[in-house]
Amino acid sequence: MKSRYWRCFAVVAVCVLAVSGCALAPANDHARADSASELAAAWRHYPLPGKRSTLYSPQQQGERAVVQALADGSASLWRQQLRVAPEDLGRLGFSWKVPELIADANLTARETDDSPVRIVLAFDGDRSRLSAKSQALSELARALTGEELPYATLMYVWSNAQPVGSVVLNPRTDRIRKIVVESGEARLNQWLAYERDVRADYERAFGEAPGALLSVALMTDADNTQSRTLAWYGPVRWSPR
Repeated sequence: MKSRYWRCFAVVAVCVLAVSGCALAPANDHARADSASELAAAWRHYPLPGKRSTLYSPQQQGERAVVQALADGSASLWRQQLRVAPEDLGRLGFSWKVPELIADANLTARETDDSPVRIVLAFDGDRSRLSAKSQALSELARALTGEELPYATLMYVWSNAQPVGSVVLNPRTDRIRKIVVESGEARLNQWLAYERDVRADYERAFGEAPGALLSVALMTDADNTQSRTLAWYGPVRWSPR
């Protein structure tokens, strides 16, 4: 019975990793790239244990540097590590283009929690405030990957149905919360740009002040629905206070 419990717990830990990523020591000062070569140099692919990897390909489309993301029943991240102190958290600019939504995806259900595009922000914090379950998940993640789970993870996502502005709790852990910045099919197949006040969004999603920002990642995943999806991301621009 115990072995079955820990097998299930390990599966949950891997699933949490698949939508949060993990952060190591600080690396670069800014999440920014203006060419395909800079995108390749500043960012790294981050595979997830037990998951097929999404294919991320830095490309130059005319004057636009992009990362093409192709997921085929897969989930992984394209990530840049950094460290931004809480008092320096400013605005995050990003853009993406999505040809079509994942038909069966539902961000509120653990069995179908996929999205063609995500911007994933991992934060430090007072880990003594974590629940026993979250601390156990973090320790299990360390055992599986060598990295703890972030204290908190904030995502910007495109939802099939939830209204823009909605805050969606991850169905597996409340340490991951998603803000819907695009919804439905109306603006598919066009480049869309966003600028977000990270501090304000974090406080709205978690009800507390943020800790240091540890990493920024792109994530296109289709592992839960076992489907295929394609998307493009433009450069991510971080503007400290």
